[in-house]
Formats: sequence, C-alpha cells, structure tokens
Amino acid sequence: MTYNRLLLILSVALVFLIGLSLCTGRVTGVSWPGWDLETQLILWEIRLPRTLLALLCGTVLALSGAVLQGLLRNPLADAGVLGVSSTAALSSVCAIYFGFSASGLFTPVAGIIGAMLGLLALVAIVGSEAGIVMIILAGAAINSFSSALTALALNMAPNPFAVQDILFWLMGSFEHRTLQHFYLAAPPALLGIALLFSVSRSLDVLSLGENTARSMGVRLQKVQWVAGLGVALAVGASVAVSGVIGFVGLVVPHMLRPFTEWRPGRLLVPSALAGASLMLLTDISVRCLPPGPELRVGVITALLGGPFFLWLLRHLRKAEALV
Repeated sequence: MTYNRLLLILSVALVFLIGLSLCTGRVTGVSWPGWDLETQLILWEIRLPRTLLALLCGTVLALSGAVLQGLLRNPLADAGVLGVSSTAALSSVCAIYFGFSASGLFTPVAGIIGAMLGLLALVAIVGSEAGIVMIILAGAAINSFSSALTALALNMAPNPFAVQDILFWLMGSFEHRTLQHFYLAAPPALLGIALLFSVSRSLDVLSLGENTARSMGVRLQKVQWVAGLGVALAVGASVAVSGVIGFVGLVVPHMLRPFTEWRPGRLLVPSALAGASLMLLTDISVRCLPPGPELRVGVITALLGGPFFLWLLRHLRKAEALV
C-alpha cells in the first residue's frame, strides 16, 4: 500500500466515524438525527462535545506516542507507559482536590505542568544513553509513584462523592463532557500538536543516529525540548478533560510503521488520523452497549492495549535474542 493511499483510507474512515459518532446515541443506537428541538439539543450539547473531544484526544495520544518512539528510538515509548499521563492525572487530581478546578482553566494547566514534570523526571532518571529496559523500568516507577500519590489524595478526601467522581474520571471517558471542556483543552492541545509536527524532519534524520544527525545540522537538545513541550501541552490538556486513556500511543504507531517505510517523520500524520479514528470507534462502541452504567473508554483501551504491550515485549525479546 502506498503512503498516499494510506492517508486517503484513514481520512475517509475518520470522516465516516465522525458522522457515525454524531448519529449514535447512548440508548437509541445509530439513527439519523431529526430536526426537532430535543434532538438538536442532544446533538449539540451531548454528541458534538463527545465527538470533538474523542477526535482531539485520539489525535494527541497517537501523535505523542509516534514522536516519543521516534525521539527515543524505542517502539515501547508512549505517554502512558513512560508515566507522563499518570503525572498529568496526579496534578489534575490535586487541582480538583484542593478546589482549584472551579476556576476552569487551572485543571488543564495543572495537567500540563504534571505532564512536563513527569517527562523531566524520566529524562533525569534515564539520561540520554539508556536502553529499553531502563526506560520502561523508570516509566513504571514514575507510574507507580504517581498512582500511589493519587491514591493517597483519594484516601484523604473528606467527601465520598468527590472520591467516586475522581475515580470515574481517572478511568478515562467522554461522558458528561461539554463544549466548555473542549474549549479548555483545544488551545494547549493544538499548540502541542503543532510543536510535535514541527520536529518530523528531525526525527527522520535522528533515525540515522545522533552523530549523523548532528553532522546534518540537527540541534538535538532543541528537538528534545520542543518535542517534550509538545507532549506535555498535548497530553496534559487531554488528560485534564478526559482522564487517563492508555496504550493508544503505543498501539497505533506500531501498527502503521510498516506502511511508512519505517520513517518516524512520515509516521506522524497517519498516526494522528488513525488515533482519532480509534478513539471515535471506541467511544461509539461504549455508547452501543446495553443500558446501564457506561463502560469507560480507558477500560476498553487498557483491555486491548495490555495484551498488545506484552506481545510487543515478547517480540522485541526474540528480536534481541536473534541479534
């Protein structure tokens, strides 16, 4: 399959899923929306925010995973695996816990700060010459520590209803989100997306090795800071409005890499399109389930991504053994 045909297929699939998402209700299933006032309110106040947020968060998570994998030259790199999402969630939970979420803007800002701190902690721990095992272990340690601090905050919360709300939020979902959530997350997420796309050429050159990249005029430290800031802005804003949705950035780039001639820079656009499509498809699926408490999108992605992660680890282990 050629690269242009891949982009065409992904673009058509994304447009189809956007339309399908707008036509899918929680209880009614897939139906063409009518022109009466009640249906229009449901369309604009419930389905449109869910569709826009799924589109934005899927794009952000898959694109961040593709950039991190190219930057670290590691197919296991992902904002969730490396602890960036969990530190963003911890920071957002603290903002909610201490009552700063009432101001609206502070929760996304807290998520961005948390994501940036998580990324800086990972870089400080592993350095620039770390192998796959060291990076994964450091990410697991950051994940565990952030989760423990989040659990501590929940244990000390005086209001059990607030604890329940935060727990459901942490599972990752687009339920009960409004256009206000999209307006809060879109500016930092779009800025992050622009920064991530700006390093696409450098990622291609970096795949030839750091010394070759330096000889071709790539300023590695600048690329790392731009990519890190882009991931922090995009993932932090995404986590702040949708909760933790894992494994999208791990699965999507890996599935598309054979169709992009294994070039990290060419992987970015297909990953963004496929990530948005995957998130829309997952959100549509949970809305089509039988009536009752809605299954969280983050639970679905974890159920799919966990076995894939283990398979990928086993595959890499076999490849290293052959070398």
